[in-house]
Amino acid sequence: MNRFFGSLALCMAMVTAGHAQEATATGTGAILRGLDKLTGQLYDIELSPGGLTKFGHIEIVLEDCRYPDGNPSGDAYAFLTIRDVNDDAEVYSGWMVASSPALNPMEHSRYDVWPLRCTTS
Repeated sequence: MNRFFGSLALCMAMVTAGHAQEATATGTGAILRGLDKLTGQLYDIELSPGGLTKFGHIEIVLEDCRYPDGNPSGDAYAFLTIRDVNDDAEVYSGWMVASSPALNPMEHSRYDVWPLRCTTS
């Protein structure tokens, strides 16, 4: 019975959260941060929508970057597609949130990538 109420509460929270979406504006690109876990080196990567860059053995494509309407320095939401060039496998495809990169983490043994902010000019 407790499991039922827990599931019900989770469903209600998800429905409520869906109604609380804030308006967003589209950026002209994104600043991403890449981590090489082997060397410990951090790299900042700037991409335009549709742009592709190589970072070590992965390719990163930025599809879109959005931020809260009227607040370009606010939280960034970036839609990324990331592939491992060694085996042509898709490592990640979806939205990443700058303030919560662990929400939708990329799974790669050597590299990690997350958005920092959207660019506006």
